[in-house]
Parts: sequence; C-alpha cells; structure tokens
Amino acid sequence: MQAPSLSGRRLTGLVKTLIVTAHPDQDSLTLGVARLLQEALHPGDVELADLAAEGFDPRFTMADRDHYRGDGAAPADVTREQRRLDEADHLVLVFPVYWWSMPALLKGWIDRVFVNGWAFEIDPTGGTRRTLGRLTVHLLPVAGDALGTYERHGYEQALRTQIEHGIVDYCGAQRGAVAFVHESERDDDAARQAAVEDAVDRIARAVQGTGR
Repeated sequence: MQAPSLSGRRLTGLVKTLIVTAHPDQDSLTLGVARLLQEALHPGDVELADLAAEGFDPRFTMADRDHYRGDGAAPADVTREQRRLDEADHLVLVFPVYWWSMPALLKGWIDRVFVNGWAFEIDPTGGTRRTLGRLTVHLLPVAGDALGTYERHGYEQALRTQIEHGIVDYCGAQRGAVAFVHESERDDDAARQAAVEDAVDRIARAVQGTGR
C-alpha cells in the first residue's frame, strides 16, 4: 500500500512511524521486538524497515562521497530511504548492541542516508542548517549485559551521547524515548519477556504521545 503524502498526512492528523532494525537472523529477539512494536502501533501508520532482509548496502562508496560534496546525485537506494523518512513523524531504531554501539549495517544506513543536503546543510561560510526538526527519534537497544553493568561503566551514557547528541541533535531532530532490553540472553524467559514488553510499551506510549 502506498504511504500517504506528507501534506495529506498533516491534513488528516495521522502520525507515521518508521521502525528501522538491523539483524541478520529473522528469528532473533531484535526482530521479534521490532515486530511487537509494529503491532503495538496503529496499523497503517507504521512501517518496518528490516535492513538485513532488504539487502541494504551500508558501504559508503565514491558515489556517496561525490553526492556529499555536491558533485553527483544521491544513489537510488539512499533516495528511497530518505523518502521513507520524509513520510515519517517518528523514527525508532531497534538494534542489538554490538561493542557498546549499533551494528555496522545500521551505522552504514545512517552514514549514507543522513547526509549533507538532506539531514543538514552546510553553507559556504561553514555554518550548518539542521533540517530534521520535524522528526522524533526513539532508541530501543537490545543489550546482553545487565542494567548495573551499563550504569557502572557508563556504557548507556556513551551510547546515548554518540547517537542522541552526535546524530539526532546534529540533524536538528527531536530526542524521543530510550528503552533498553537488558540481559537479552538470560535463561529466564519470563523475565526477558517482561523486559521486552516494558520496552515496547514505553516506546509505543512515547510515539502515541501518552508518556515517555
């Protein structure tokens, strides 16, 4: 089904959410969390972008470099992703934590899609105009370690600084909710499910404007 146009969505008051996830295993907890969040939001107003299943190429090539410098058009796959985001009010990144950060596939998606001329603009004097003020970005990291480990070593703050300050703020987007699923590999299925449901509920409520 074709997504509504930006102007049409504003007139009808629809809130569109793009969930972006990156995991090679279709049976992974990460993909399961993303699908649960999709189900928790209003049908028809949410799209799930599974970068691994869609075969998105995260490599920043010379074509990307030329486009960044204003010497060429954006690659077609980048333009497609930007159009998805142009239709969205909310972006939710659902990802497994690899080495206290996001997977290379998701980082490459950001590297290629959030570029000069679309996510921000650098003028001839060196000033920066941030162009994604209409977008709210939420984070749902799936982490193997416990909350205490993240607090003790400052891992959560480091991850949030990297993404929220380094990417979201730089592009002028709005910071949304952050909900970790900790101890994702625990043997206690009930405890893990409770953590997943809590994280999904927190993000869904933030997207729907009923809480953070």
